[in-house]
Amino acid sequence: MHILDYITKEKVNLLTRSSKIQDFCTSKLRAHPLPKKQNETWRLANKKKLSALLAYEFDIKSSDPDIPPYLSNKKAINIWIGNTNQLNLKEKNWEIKELKSQEIDDLIEEKLKSSNTEENWSNLLNLSLSSEKNILGIKISGDNLPPLQIFCSSKSNYFNSKTLILFIDKNTKANILQVNSGAKNSSLSLSTYIFLEEKSKVNHGVISSGNDKSNILNSLNIKQNANTDYNLGSIQFQYDFARFEIDVNQIEGNAKTKIKGMQVSNNDEQNGTFSKVEFNGPNGYLDQLNKSLANDKSHSIFDGSIIVPKTAQKTDASQLSRNLLLSNTAKIDTKPQLEIIADDVKCKHGATISELNKDELFYMRSRGLTFAEASKLQLKSYYQEIIDSIPVLEQRIEFLDHLLN
Repeated sequence: MHILDYITKEKVNLLTRSSKIQDFCTSKLRAHPLPKKQNETWRLANKKKLSALLAYEFDIKSSDPDIPPYLSNKKAINIWIGNTNQLNLKEKNWEIKELKSQEIDDLIEEKLKSSNTEENWSNLLNLSLSSEKNILGIKISGDNLPPLQIFCSSKSNYFNSKTLILFIDKNTKANILQVNSGAKNSSLSLSTYIFLEEKSKVNHGVISSGNDKSNILNSLNIKQNANTDYNLGSIQFQYDFARFEIDVNQIEGNAKTKIKGMQVSNNDEQNGTFSKVEFNGPNGYLDQLNKSLANDKSHSIFDGSIIVPKTAQKTDASQLSRNLLLSNTAKIDTKPQLEIIADDVKCKHGATISELNKDELFYMRSRGLTFAEASKLQLKSYYQEIIDSIPVLEQRIEFLDHLLN
């Protein structure tokens, strides 16, 4: 049965067994089967492409991703969501172990209680399809940990659903790279939950690479306790329909968040990033940069909001959207937003949309470079800032070459 039928028809279950969380999410999903146009974060979503994303049959299994050489890191611990990992790694200064089912349920329930149903549609869909075979929870503790690479993939001609929970213990520092791989003619739904305990730090990378007519719903949910650092570097490309949702909650203040992301769209693809950063205590910090690159007849979207209630005095937040149009038929929508009630804050936001610099192109071509070579040089600097922010990635030059070609 197609995912769309599962969502819209009552008394249909694609799993043999269901949990309390699955039943809750399914009931909420059936109450709001599809995102409404009135919901601002879904207003610009291409209805035809969203329907195509849901027009696949659900499969609990997924194929192992074909890891390209530029994403290899021999020093990293490799983990696959959907495989039986049986993680229980322990060294003198650190430990990585799987969470028990009840621990996973408790963490997810805590997140669901504070979520808005309309804004949380992607997570509701994902969790209504979760089971022991496609959900992975990990607790990470200690210092001097080796880098982690976590792989997630879809299967051609199917809809796959994956859930990842990362619990970062107190005083822990971790470098983590998630690699999401979209197979030809497929859809992938991924929900990631990261819980940072006091005085922990996470450098997190997300690389989402699609294929011919592949789609992705990628939801990232971050909960930061006091005195934590969370740094995100991400890039997504080659998806017919891609939606990256980032939800950060500094629950007590006194936390730092840095986000650098980029989306690349070609042909008639639609690629969007939707972020919400909420400060619920004083002395919070945010530095966010989102880049979009749109070519051909594609459509790129950035919708970002910063929420600063009265309790979040002394907040220092910055959000910048920088966008590059490579054709006259491409389209970019960008909307950075500030919602401020506190009166002692330092917040700013901004957006730019531009083309390749014609003067620079002319100068390089006058020195013997072709138009394609001169364009690549400009794009190289545009990509480089984002690539440098992605942790664990060793083959940065090779990855950049792949993107430019």
